[in-house]
Amino acid sequence: MTVRRVLIAVPCLLLLFLGQSYLWVPNYQEQTKGNPARLAEYVTASIGDAQLLNPILSSDSASSTINGLVFEGLLDYDENLNYRGRLATTWKVYEEAYFYLNEQAEIPGFGRATAEQVRAMLLRAAQKPPGGDAALRRSLENIEGVEIEPARRGRRELAGEPREGAQDQQARVEINYPPRVKLTLKEVDQELFPQLEKLLGSNYFSTFTPERYLQVLSPQLKKKKAVYARKLLPATEQNPIIVFYLRPGVKFHDGHPFGARDVKFTFEAIMNPANLSPRVSDYEPVKSVEILDPLTVKITYKRLYSPALGTWMIGILPEHLLNRAQLSKEARARGLDPATMSIRQSEFNRHPIGCGPYQFSEWKSDQYILLKRFPQYWEGPPLYHRYAYRIVPDVLTQEMEFYAGTLDSYNVQPYQVQRLKQDARFQSFSGLSFGYTYIGYNMQRPPFNDVRVRRALGMAIDVDSIIRYVLYGQGERITGPFPKQTDYYNKAVKPLPYDPQGALELLAEAGWKRGREGWLEKDGKRLQFTLITNQGNNIRKAILSIAQDSWRKIGVDVRTDVLEWAVFIQERVDKHDFDALVLGWSMGVEPDLYQIWHSSQTGSHQLNFVGFKNKEADDLIVRIRREYNRQRQVAYCHRLHEIIAAEQPYTFLYVGKWTALLDKRIVIARKDSSGRVYYEKIKPTKTGNYTFFFNRWIKLPEVPNFAVED
Repeated sequence: MTVRRVLIAVPCLLLLFLGQSYLWVPNYQEQTKGNPARLAEYVTASIGDAQLLNPILSSDSASSTINGLVFEGLLDYDENLNYRGRLATTWKVYEEAYFYLNEQAEIPGFGRATAEQVRAMLLRAAQKPPGGDAALRRSLENIEGVEIEPARRGRRELAGEPREGAQDQQARVEINYPPRVKLTLKEVDQELFPQLEKLLGSNYFSTFTPERYLQVLSPQLKKKKAVYARKLLPATEQNPIIVFYLRPGVKFHDGHPFGARDVKFTFEAIMNPANLSPRVSDYEPVKSVEILDPLTVKITYKRLYSPALGTWMIGILPEHLLNRAQLSKEARARGLDPATMSIRQSEFNRHPIGCGPYQFSEWKSDQYILLKRFPQYWEGPPLYHRYAYRIVPDVLTQEMEFYAGTLDSYNVQPYQVQRLKQDARFQSFSGLSFGYTYIGYNMQRPPFNDVRVRRALGMAIDVDSIIRYVLYGQGERITGPFPKQTDYYNKAVKPLPYDPQGALELLAEAGWKRGREGWLEKDGKRLQFTLITNQGNNIRKAILSIAQDSWRKIGVDVRTDVLEWAVFIQERVDKHDFDALVLGWSMGVEPDLYQIWHSSQTGSHQLNFVGFKNKEADDLIVRIRREYNRQRQVAYCHRLHEIIAAEQPYTFLYVGKWTALLDKRIVIARKDSSGRVYYEKIKPTKTGNYTFFFNRWIKLPEVPNFAVED
């Protein structure tokens, strides 16, 4: 079997690299003896190079690692997964909600009411909520203010509609806006309008007819009047608001002060179509970003959006280096067209400037990225003076360099876990990954547009054997798109059975039958495609071979290809130019899957590169984003999990268990109240993040006793 050949080959390669390593790699003592500077330098390795050092553009893990050190967000998670301030010191979340006066509706016990009468009624109810209905009481007590926007007249442009003749008015509508009630809420309340209907009448909002206030000037557009009316005069509107109070005194690495303009600019850069940011879907719900003063930003949302706070963990860009004037200047200097120059084309992405703990120093493609600590970092400079990110595509070479001391960390391969976790020379960290590995199918190409084919391909692979023999048990099966550690993951969904005969029956149902040469054929064409993955990941290469062998056994003619990381991402994944691929996702804590699974995210450089489209799934993805009730959100996630598992756009393989090693000389350094330095052992957070206190890491000449030191 292919698996056995892989396992037998490993010890031979290990001996080969062991022999080579002692010829050219200095050991740790040799490096540090007479060279104390090595103690102040942290060196790590990756199998692949970064692509773009810009947080609004990158989507690969290597770039994200560097961006996380060079750039800073407004907030992030603390070790207990609570939000904590970074570039923002504090923030306030509240809501402004609106509804149009329904002049035709009769309020129970009152009849038809003017806007002022409705306002008075709501104020009285907010001050003295009626008893007996706890949900209504909560909504009313949450009302902080009630205002009336008076009736007015206006015109609106109909974006996207063709002009008819020379008169601009042909593509406009006249609107006689009725009075609108504005409610200011202390907190976001997604139940507000269902609760208010208990006061105003069960049909108060649903019977509002916006068409009666709209006049369409073009006869050809009158058939769309109802559609435009609902869009331009929604009966209700909920606008969550976040006000961020920014940290004073923060500077970018070039010395320029950070402020509210940079926050607004970062949002605008993400939303600018010319930049092709894969983050657009996270910020599309934003209605406006207002600068209240140089250190205060107000962000208003178009609708309910529960992941809103988490999106502001993104690194903030320097407006003064990437604004239109600077891009035009760069374009002229490089002989490019200033009119079409975008941030994606800028040299900034190779020489980034942020306000994070480390500043960029040098990038030599496919070799290394060097950073140096930023002395003016707002939280105090990191203890490591330098950070080196080396590109070492071969994991055995990484291992040997770690043993020799030229690397400071090593991600243990599954076959080594049992041995190295017990090695007294190192400190080890392990856990279940927040993510998963999968085989993805390009559903925009036949035969992968047939769910029977996708399901059959999954049934032909013995995933349990992959976990047992390739991962050495360091993994668990998964069935869907949520992290297995969270309650969003639906444990009731069963994995596909390993059933090659059942797979053949499904393929026969889809029209694929054995030809004279033994291959599956349909309409004279062989079931043939190419499965690809990236270099530098031996586990993915093993999966490639196992999948190929499994599929060939049932008559599928599969070719395989292993591509250099940059080519794999830029030419195949980003451009959706593949049949099937082996890849993995690293996931976050929030259950927002819009970027990966929503049907609107199937374009070039977007993350739904398999082309998954399902109307119910789209609806659930949007509901999950708008849901603030945890119990309902979990229920939506479970249903979404069921749909994706049934459609099988991926063959979901496993979530890996990770183990990482560090030298025991690396510790967390702290000071007590008297200023004396003491050391702590490194401990992972709830998500398994053992680098959470990286800025306080230090490497000592000897292993400490973890007692208070002078």
